Amino acid sequence: MNNDDERARLIARQIRELVKKLQVMGRDDLLLQAITLPTLEQLRTEAARGTLRRLIVKRDGRFFLEGNKNIGNGSNNTVEVQLSPVHRAVYLLFLRHEEGIEFKRLSEYHDELLSLYDRICPEGDQDKKRETVERLTNPLDNAINEKCSRIKSVFTSLMDDYSASYYIISSQSKQFDPTSPRRWFRRLKVITLPRNLVVYEM
Repeated sequence: MNNDDERARLIARQIRELVKKLQVMGRDDLLLQAITLPTLEQLRTEAARGTLRRLIVKRDGRFFLEGNKNIGNGSNNTVEVQLSPVHRAVYLLFLRHEEGIEFKRLSEYHDELLSLYDRICPEGDQDKKRETVERLTNPLDNAINEKCSRIKSVFTSLMDDYSASYYIISSQSKQFDPTSPRRWFRRLKVITLPRNLVVYEM
């Protein structure tokens, strides 16, 4: 253990003792003021990270959440994420693009999304599938927002909100050039789940 690690652990012990003292005094208000809300949100997210479950992607595009390791009953509690074929195609598209996608540039992913939809639902009406993908990749149409909202609803029904935030298609802003005086941002939609937790059985 190096000096920096020892120092960090010492600071953590000191903070733990100070937190206990404030709680005994009934001063949770001062504790929250000291921690600050942004830090509290980061801590909640970090706590959720340790409980994340592997996402299994089947050949037909179905998604399953691996059994929760915190349930030590030895049973197989793997659960399917119940999504329709078009929702699965949308989710797979964003899962593929870890860097994120801007909704306004979705037309550039038209062919890829249609290919995913065809693979997931080969027996469907081709014209209807093409029309659906046209709507999903049209920045003036609200269809993609509706699909993302449905995906979010399904994941939040299977886990707490903080865990679900890693699995849903969420917003993220990235500055084009941090060194530039002009603050231009890319409004990306991303799935933040660490990709080492995604298993493709394709």
